Amino acid sequence: MKKILLLFLFASFSITAQKVDLSYYLPKNVTYNKNIPTPASIIGHEVGEWHITHDKLVEYMKVLAASSDRISIENRGKTYEDRPLLLLTITSPKNHNNLENIRKQHIEATNNSTVDISKNPIVVYQGFSIHGNEPSGSNAALAVAYYLAAAQGTDIDNLLDNTVILFDPSLNPDGLQRFAYWANTNRSKNINPDPNDREYSEIWPRGRTNHYQFDMNRDWLPVQLPESKVRIASFHKWLPNILTDHHEMGSNSSFFFQPGIPSRTNPLTPQMNQDLTKEIGTYHAKAFDKIGSLYYSEESYDDFYYGKGSTFPDINGGIGILFEQGSSRGHAQETVNGVLTFPFTIRNQFTAALSTLEAGRKMRTKILKYQQDFYKKSRNTGTNKAIVFGDEKDAAKTYRLAEVLKRHQIKIHEVKTDFTENGKNYKKGYSYVVPMNQKNQRLVKAMFDVRTTFKDSLFYDVSAWTFNHAFGVDYAENISLSKAGKEILDLKMKEGIVSSKSDYGYLMSWNEYYTPKALNAILQKGIRAKVSMKNFKNGGNSYDYGTIFIPVQNQELNTLELFQFLQKIATESYVSINGVATGLNDGIDLGSNNFSNIKKQKVAMLVGDGIAGNDSGEIWHLLDQRFDMAITRLDMSYFTRLDISKYSAIVVPSSYNLGKGAEDKLMTWVKNGGILIGYKNTARWLARSKFINLEFDNAKTDTIKDISFENKSLRSGAQVIGGAIFEANVDRSHPINFGYKNSKLALFRNSTLFIKADKRSYNNPIQYTSNPLLSGYISKENAKVIKNTVPFKVQRMGRGRVIVFTDNTNFRAFWYGTNKLLMNAIFFGDKM
Repeated sequence: MKKILLLFLFASFSITAQKVDLSYYLPKNVTYNKNIPTPASIIGHEVGEWHITHDKLVEYMKVLAASSDRISIENRGKTYEDRPLLLLTITSPKNHNNLENIRKQHIEATNNSTVDISKNPIVVYQGFSIHGNEPSGSNAALAVAYYLAAAQGTDIDNLLDNTVILFDPSLNPDGLQRFAYWANTNRSKNINPDPNDREYSEIWPRGRTNHYQFDMNRDWLPVQLPESKVRIASFHKWLPNILTDHHEMGSNSSFFFQPGIPSRTNPLTPQMNQDLTKEIGTYHAKAFDKIGSLYYSEESYDDFYYGKGSTFPDINGGIGILFEQGSSRGHAQETVNGVLTFPFTIRNQFTAALSTLEAGRKMRTKILKYQQDFYKKSRNTGTNKAIVFGDEKDAAKTYRLAEVLKRHQIKIHEVKTDFTENGKNYKKGYSYVVPMNQKNQRLVKAMFDVRTTFKDSLFYDVSAWTFNHAFGVDYAENISLSKAGKEILDLKMKEGIVSSKSDYGYLMSWNEYYTPKALNAILQKGIRAKVSMKNFKNGGNSYDYGTIFIPVQNQELNTLELFQFLQKIATESYVSINGVATGLNDGIDLGSNNFSNIKKQKVAMLVGDGIAGNDSGEIWHLLDQRFDMAITRLDMSYFTRLDISKYSAIVVPSSYNLGKGAEDKLMTWVKNGGILIGYKNTARWLARSKFINLEFDNAKTDTIKDISFENKSLRSGAQVIGGAIFEANVDRSHPINFGYKNSKLALFRNSTLFIKADKRSYNNPIQYTSNPLLSGYISKENAKVIKNTVPFKVQRMGRGRVIVFTDNTNFRAFWYGTNKLLMNAIFFGDKM
């Protein structure tokens, strides 16, 4: 009888689940303009019946903008997959006719505390589904946009007269499209809510991320991705008062809105920000009470890392609000709260979007005044000092950090003249000065923030992101403004150059960021190149370990062709290449065996189930986008059937177990001369599988007593290194460190993988110091263990090498400072 009843209930569900129409979402007792097309009339199905694909979402937004004088639309750019990045501006027709003046007046209020803000509209940025497989947000955007365009009456008129809405219907078009394809192609006519159904188990790498598998909700501060660049430009153009970020969480959860856990709020965020967030939360609670939806607040999530959408506004005078809806992860799914339908998740997101606008309208003057006061205090608390950052041997890497500051409308200056501070040289063209008496000085502090003590020991994301460490540049504070030259209005990369045509050879220092791009192009052209294993001087110039030598003789190109080709490479890679007249050096001569031949590289990487998606995407992006290097991605589903003999290096992102078949294939390949590079958990697997001898250490946590049942999860959570920065000593003569000018290196770490140092010091070319924490959180137990351990190991196996890194050297695309470690492993691994 129970089985019959269950089948009846599921059958009933499958029939009724598809009968939801637009009225399910919309407020009652509101009339709508019949001249405004409904979503179904354009996309061909009701909202929530199918998962919206990005192309249909774009189509509807364009039609809506053409049909309503409340909406204007702009295409701000393209994703990596060439999808448009739309932004709708929604406000009253009267405001649209005066929109630029409204924007200017809004910005002026942040520059001048005497501006009367009492009659200004509030600016609200509403962004949906930055994680593509959290789709209820973008699907709700269809209904929200329709409501704002078509609703009639005094309430909507009042709202639009007093609000400018920046409406971003899909923060992650590529991920949304990927997930919609999955959910729709696995949808049954009779929707099956069984969580075991294929519909609810996406294939790798899933739709959360963008094309290169980046979590874009970590890129609001570093701004490395095309989607982020246009979004941040829109943000700073308007400086919205409220920004909402619509997400999803586990299916058994209800609905979360901020504030988050109070003890996990960044100390740089004003308390008033959290007070206003909490007051806005009362509007959400009222709206959800009205429709009977469960919700919670001030649990689980935090406001610490400013690279998230819901936290970034907090350091920019705005209020960021995170929404998290329990996910159906498809069209319907059984949960502890009953069957969770896709339309239900959409309705909750719709409700939160409207309750935000209601809160903004009623709290308008209070929130506008908060923003004005925020910037007034920011200007008044700035100092007549400056910070300086740079790298006297790497203009490109320094430029990339300056570029981030410019994207955030931070004023930067060139160095007036070269100077030395704390033993570091800051050269004009290689360094930048940032005055701290400017409007955005709080944001500057957030970027370069160093923090090692915390109220809480748990973090939703990283606890440190200090930009000078991440970009690997020298840095000093409290610099006199007399060191600052002209303000840089048009930031430009230092141009590459070949100093002169040579009949003997060319030297390229390995210090510049884009030298791997140049070297790869040289090798792919069939030009022979060598790397210096020692320091030397030639023609009055000093050259470090890792300098590349390109001889003129016995090349496939003649003297003029080689010169012209190197000119092209220098220009494209922003590097300086010096023509030399002699091979006689101070130190090793150019004909010395201490110049080692470099092989042309053919690089592969393992991907697919069991491989960390974010890590592999970051490596793919680094080689493909930054260095123009082809990288072959070998999927684990067919890896054991491949002939891998043609690859010179294979990278294995973090993985717990590759299986016996992969183990045997890789071991044979390494013994025959391959360079195997493993990251994070792959190091443990390589050690277990006898590829490399590693001795691990672990923190002793069993001594912690008197933990209550309620707090047992806090105990384990406190031992997590969610993301902190540590200092290591480096042996610059070792090939893994070629191109680094300093004897110390800042490394990002988000693992508790501790490898004991070798007894022979030369086998520890990168070794954590005895007090390594530079910024971020680490437990006392882990802090004891990490001292003097090593984040890198290399070992010979047959004719090949096995290389391991305990942590990600390419984290989130903005860790420029350690990108070269991977490139050194690829190009010079056979010399280690």
